[in-house]
Amino acid sequence: MSMGARYSVVTADAIDALVGILGTENVLVGEDRKNYSRDEAPNTVGAMPEVVVRPTSSATIAEVLMLANKLRIPVTPRGAGTGLSGGAVPIHAGIVLSLEKMNRILEIDEENFTVAAEPGVVLKDLCQEVEAHGLYYPTYPGEMNATIGGNVATNAGGMRAVKYGVTRNFLLGLEAVLPSGEIIETGGGYIKSSTGYDLTQLIAGSEGTLAIITRVLLKLLPPPGQRYVVLVPFAGLDDAINAVPYILRRGILPMGIEFIEKDVVRLVEQFRGKETPIHNYEASLMIIVEAEGDDEANKIANTIGEICLAQGAIDVFVASGERATDLLTFREKAWPAIVQYSKADMADVVVPRRHVAEFVKKARQTSKDLGITTFAVGHAGDGNVHVTPVMPDGVDGPARMAEFFRKIFALGVSMGGTISGEHGIGYTKKPYLDIAVAPATLELMKRVKQAFDPNNILNPGKIFDL
Repeated sequence: MSMGARYSVVTADAIDALVGILGTENVLVGEDRKNYSRDEAPNTVGAMPEVVVRPTSSATIAEVLMLANKLRIPVTPRGAGTGLSGGAVPIHAGIVLSLEKMNRILEIDEENFTVAAEPGVVLKDLCQEVEAHGLYYPTYPGEMNATIGGNVATNAGGMRAVKYGVTRNFLLGLEAVLPSGEIIETGGGYIKSSTGYDLTQLIAGSEGTLAIITRVLLKLLPPPGQRYVVLVPFAGLDDAINAVPYILRRGILPMGIEFIEKDVVRLVEQFRGKETPIHNYEASLMIIVEAEGDDEANKIANTIGEICLAQGAIDVFVASGERATDLLTFREKAWPAIVQYSKADMADVVVPRRHVAEFVKKARQTSKDLGITTFAVGHAGDGNVHVTPVMPDGVDGPARMAEFFRKIFALGVSMGGTISGEHGIGYTKKPYLDIAVAPATLELMKRVKQAFDPNNILNPGKIFDL
């Protein structure tokens, strides 16, 4: 059967075979399949999976994939379903392979500062267990209920990327099952390697299209001592963004630098039922600082405050302890607050830091021209802007949204950026990939996919079509 041929349906015989591999309790064919037909991507409707399987080992995943490959049944891997690009949504029905039962932390090596875990481990649980051993996993994409396998598959980022980078910066190795059923191991518990192709980093960020991750090995750090949040209001976003390089030039490397505008502040306040110190200001920076102790953290926070005031800041608020935690929670609630009050979608364009304010301004003008309301919030420290348009009324609403996305993606690329900084392409951003990726590069990606998955059974319909 060729790459473009129709997939096979899941027959009764195929379900019997899956039951033989996994047991009746791990093969779902009833109404509960609906829970596996969507993720948190807005305005996306997937196909109902014909069957959901919940394997408990690499060996059983290998058997499932060998069966699916033989019968040409599409397989959609799934973690917690917290993604925002439709990456875990089945497009061609078939099998959804949920990794929820592969949720064991296998080893925490305190001497080598590593943790080995199965892909279904929830990030919150991983962080708590690591911290109980006096260590620290810093990558934080803003969703503690996501799974670590999903984080690796999408190369998740988040607010701490300024200091710590993204998931792949802490990924040392993994075990994965290829569509053929072969089990491979890549990388390991070492820092340097010049041994052939880096398959670990190739599979990271591939959104489940090349292999199913079954074990990850992550690098850990000593825990930070204190965390402060410096909240700095400005008269406008230009002033706020312009202050960022002055902070970094002083040799200060905050954990994160976020920006938030007044319209989003008001929504989050309404959502949470409480006000913040930046209630009446047009734009603000939220700068997250880590240090060994209070004295050092306070010194860094004060220096940041002085720099920002010299760059036109209106005021400076420094918070620690519970107040700092509350401010971070406030920032994390921006997306839930927006979707609570509107039918919104999200782009996570990334541009060079110096272009953030210009990008937001031009994106706003684009939305105004198309009659679309937008909100903007994001990571000023790494240039990742979350522009959130609200679906306009009228039968042409979806068409206007699509035009908006194509224009702002083109805008971001024209500024030296790209169309996704941390959410991935998945299904929802697939129509726009050609804006960011040249034809020769896209063709090379497709050849890589074909080398891993000749029958295109693994998460088909994601990133690009074959």
